[in-house]
Amino acid sequence: MAHSVQPISSAEDKTKMVLRIEKDSDGHRTTIRLIGRMRREHLEEVKAQIKDSGPRVSLDLRELSLVDVDVVCFLGICQSEGVELLDSSPYISDWIARERNREE
Repeated sequence: MAHSVQPISSAEDKTKMVLRIEKDSDGHRTTIRLIGRMRREHLEEVKAQIKDSGPRVSLDLRELSLVDVDVVCFLGICQSEGVELLDSSPYISDWIARERNREE
């Protein structure tokens, strides 16, 4: 099963970040693939996708190219709540670790 979402904030502003979400499940685990650029405006949709996916969820970040600080904090929370983060770029992984250390 695949699900795609492409939120764009306004018709006038084509420079807004675009995120595509693809969702796959093997019956035991659901993988949500985040593709493109993600920022705060996309968080509610990703939260809804995670909530609708059952208890075993992974976020595939391989094709996530750009994030903002709100997304980094959200990903850190997801990780601490048991959501597996797959194939994160070093810059995102390092940023998550820095934000987590700053909060402690």
